[in-house]
Amino acid sequence: MNELPTLPDAHICEQARLSRDARFDGLFFTAVSSTGIYCRPVCPAPRPKRENVRYYANAAAAEAAGFRPCLRCRPELAPGNDQWQRGNHVVARALKLIEAGVLAEQSLDELASRVGIGARQLRRLFVERVGAPPISVHTTRRLLFAKQLLTETALPVTEVALASGFRSLRRFNAAFLQANRIAPRELRRHPRTAAGAALVLRLGYRPPYDFEALLTFLRTRALPGVERVDEHSYARVFGPADAPGWLRLGAWPGGGHALQLELHCPQPTRLLGVVTTLRRMFDLDANPQAIADTFRHDALLGPLLARRPGLRLPGGWDGFEIAVRAILGQQISVAAARTLATRIVQRWGEALPSAPMAGLERLFPTPAALAQADLREIGLTATRAATISGMAQALLDGSVDFGAEQSLDEFVARWVALPGIGEWTAHYMAMRALSDPDAFPAADLILRRVATTDATPLSTKALALRADAWRPWRAYAVIQLWRGASDALPPPRRSKREAIA
Repeated sequence: MNELPTLPDAHICEQARLSRDARFDGLFFTAVSSTGIYCRPVCPAPRPKRENVRYYANAAAAEAAGFRPCLRCRPELAPGNDQWQRGNHVVARALKLIEAGVLAEQSLDELASRVGIGARQLRRLFVERVGAPPISVHTTRRLLFAKQLLTETALPVTEVALASGFRSLRRFNAAFLQANRIAPRELRRHPRTAAGAALVLRLGYRPPYDFEALLTFLRTRALPGVERVDEHSYARVFGPADAPGWLRLGAWPGGGHALQLELHCPQPTRLLGVVTTLRRMFDLDANPQAIADTFRHDALLGPLLARRPGLRLPGGWDGFEIAVRAILGQQISVAAARTLATRIVQRWGEALPSAPMAGLERLFPTPAALAQADLREIGLTATRAATISGMAQALLDGSVDFGAEQSLDEFVARWVALPGIGEWTAHYMAMRALSDPDAFPAADLILRRVATTDATPLSTKALALRADAWRPWRAYAVIQLWRGASDALPPPRRSKREAIA
């Protein structure tokens, strides 16, 4: 099993706290015994005396020790520490499932069963390694999200309770009061947005963060009708068709290490899931320092990292959507794959009665819609059409899935067992649908070309061996190499009319 991360050295924590270093935001929390409050290391409040300070690796551990979140620096805005979810350790796998919302619908016994141990043993491991039992981790996550909604939106308290996973307003009020020493209604005396308007939420990250590069990646793959990407933002429509929602994500106005999410979601119970998906899709919880430590001295990646230190892993909104795109992209260009995907959306995607946002009027097709579809109608070969239909049926019958508890090797093994899906496709899906940081499509021709100075591309085996030095961040190496290859290309020639425009 891979080792779980630990709290940074006390000296490092102290230096980060004193300098309010944003690179450590969310990697640990500062608790003050004299006030009973825990803060982010970037908290602007006067610095407490060292003898009153304790350090915790996560918010749940601080709350389990009896501390309440600061109202000034707002721990709910800190980026997550995704290193806790890396590797195959049972705690890491369980944390991924908790992040995916499993404990909202299933019991602790069921969670433990999914990671292959008993509930008592899982609880013991969490207390030893994380500092809090699984239920406390789950509850802290929900209450911090509720605190953000109460602070930044005008949602009624009842809807805030539903959005944060509480089915009873009474239980929500009691849990919130216990954790924050303040009732929900007292926190929201001055709501910042008008009732009925789109929610506006702040999604934090650790610098550096190259949002422009991520938008560029998504823009070349954007599906008309489903999503819209310009130089400044990403927008998307999402289901269900009878109550569609929309979102737009852009830079936080005035700077700051955060993105601004505008969100209209008619179903409050989906809010936390939408925000969680976006945090994964835009890789907001990555620790760029850890990645840089692996790449900095590499002869190939070091110069690329110096040029673009904030590249992140671009995820996808939905696993099935990414799987379809990955199969379409086999051995053809990104532009050609996008054309085919657009045809699939226009032919089998459900049209919305009215567009909730200009230009966004269709949902991506479901597995059920494509399992029986004759995809040859939109120009696919019979083999490629059969691969997509077979993959959709495999998802429906449970032969494959995008479960968060899977290891990379398990995921790849299950998917390559399907006809028409090789390791390149499976690793690409793991990279974008699961946001697995170590996924590596070694057969990719661009990667094999840019990884050598010779005229002949490296073999897949040679590239895989070369990439061992980049573990556990091989997917980030892919993004660096792809971007480096793109930057090296000459700018496209424009017509006189384009040049004038």
